[in-house]
Amino acid sequence: MKFVTAALASCLLMTCTAFAQDSAPAMSSKTEMHMGGMMVEQHLKEMEDKWVKASLASDGDALIPLLSEDFININSDGSVLNKRETMERMKRSKMEISELSDVQVTAHGDSAVVTGVWTGKGTDSKGKAFAGKERWADTWVKKNGKWQCVASASAPIA
Repeated sequence: MKFVTAALASCLLMTCTAFAQDSAPAMSSKTEMHMGGMMVEQHLKEMEDKWVKASLASDGDALIPLLSEDFININSDGSVLNKRETMERMKRSKMEISELSDVQVTAHGDSAVVTGVWTGKGTDSKGKAFAGKERWADTWVKKNGKWQCVASASAPIA
């Protein structure tokens, strides 16, 4: 009986140790998530800010370094666009207001999810005037030492 109890206790200890090691990267604090002296959180917020500035300037080409080649965009209107289509839509849109708020970054090693609220006003890619507010989520992955957005999704806020 002592052998069985000792064996079970040993298995439990090894399982807990293995789980703790596997969970460590995902549970890293923001102070541990640095990138060349700059925190990942700050870097990704700056990348999101570049995206917003590009939309105000209708500069779809500014997205080239921000979006991965396999980028997928699910818009609040339900449309699904790839990188090229997203850039073209931005070039045809004319924004008066494009602002982010409540931006939060959750990093997981070489990936991160950035969420927030976007407020915008302008003319869409079809020439239709609009004003709205959306909650969004962007998924970023560090590829070859460079952060790129691989997916974006948004939903209107009533």
